[in-house]
Amino acid sequence: MATKTTKTSTVRAKTQKTTAPKISRAKILPAHDEIARRAFEIFCARGYQDGRDVEDWLTAEQELLA
Repeated sequence: MATKTTKTSTVRAKTQKTTAPKISRAKILPAHDEIARRAFEIFCARGYQDGRDVEDWLTAEQELLA
């Protein structure tokens, strides 16, 4: 016994097309040397106060990404 193709199965097959995966635009981080240079500038501008090196580094990264 032959199986009949219905309109709904044909429409469903046409709408289920495969698409290429979406490519996310990853942010490209600045070079290590650029970040280090900017972090040192922030450190100097603050008056050479110790203890905030990580904060300076993260600030430098954010500034260079913008």
